[in-house]
Amino acid sequence: MDLRTRLTRLARIVNAASPVVSVYLKTRWSDEHQRDRVRVFVKNEIEKARRAHGDVAFGSDLAWIEAEVEELVSQARFDDAHGIALFACGALGLREVLPLRVPFDDAFVVSDAPFLPPLARAVETAPPEVVAFVDGESARLIPVGPEGTGKEVALESYVPGHHRRGGWANLAMSRYQRHIRDHRERHYEAVADALQHVVESHGIDRIVLAGEARNVSLFRQHLPDWVTSRVAGSIAGSRHEPAAALIARASELLAEVENREAVETVDRVLTEAAKGGRAVVGVTAALEAVSRQAARRLYLLKGFSERGRECIQCGTLQTGTDGACGVCHGATKTVDLESAMVDRVVAAGGNVSTLERHDELTRLGGVAASLRYSL
Repeated sequence: MDLRTRLTRLARIVNAASPVVSVYLKTRWSDEHQRDRVRVFVKNEIEKARRAHGDVAFGSDLAWIEAEVEELVSQARFDDAHGIALFACGALGLREVLPLRVPFDDAFVVSDAPFLPPLARAVETAPPEVVAFVDGESARLIPVGPEGTGKEVALESYVPGHHRRGGWANLAMSRYQRHIRDHRERHYEAVADALQHVVESHGIDRIVLAGEARNVSLFRQHLPDWVTSRVAGSIAGSRHEPAAALIARASELLAEVENREAVETVDRVLTEAAKGGRAVVGVTAALEAVSRQAARRLYLLKGFSERGRECIQCGTLQTGTDGACGVCHGATKTVDLESAMVDRVVAAGGNVSTLERHDELTRLGGVAASLRYSL
């Protein structure tokens, strides 16, 4: 099961019969002091949870969390992960450990549903990608997803070497070099075919090409348009370089590209909302769209935090923490609006994007949504 499918299934859990524990940890610890800090953080949060809810309610869940965290801190498992998400709920038989290449801020949340905003952000900021290194006679295809690096595919094609000749051999050399070029053309074609297969089989959204600029340029000429449209850019790289180094440079490039594209997309969403089209902006309008399952993609500023209320009877999300439901006049309960909106959108098959900064969106309340249909 891929990570997006897991996220959707978790988002469909509401009002569980026993508390749901959600834990997020950054797991790239450089020394024992940092590991001890995580142990203390989790131990203190477990004690708070027991005092607040009683050990009987979910004692086995907390014991499982504690044991899992100890294994993670000791790096007995998932030692290459940058972040870990854990979910536990005895009433649902839920025991989920998700290692990711995306770091999290440490968090420990107990609620009647999984706490999903950090996981939703991870899915969006680390889509399936492939780093494709190519030179004139070899290639490396390295698939990378939110969970980490997949199995690298190494390709190599023998290309005859160049030999210096002079005098009467010039004509023969010219024919020989044309043969080399033809051979390299076949090599690029074979790599392009292999890359298409990896993109299709892994559901790749982004491609980063690596290598010398000339080789990358020649290789791009052999890619079909539908593959080229997924190429985010290119980076320098060499044949024997560690995969981690190539991935690190590719990640920097993708972060820049995705941030720029996100800002441009939100600009278009705000324009569409101003025209009264299939988009809305502002907390109140976004809550209505989410409540009616009309939000195709939710856009949130990082750090968005606002409390609101949810109708116990009809489920409508609304601003303010007091008062009856404005739709059916039923009783309401206080909720975290970020978490509630993310859960609803993901459960309905939509997506969530988080932006580091967008001045106009900040001025308009920090939230917007593109719609499936006009409200």
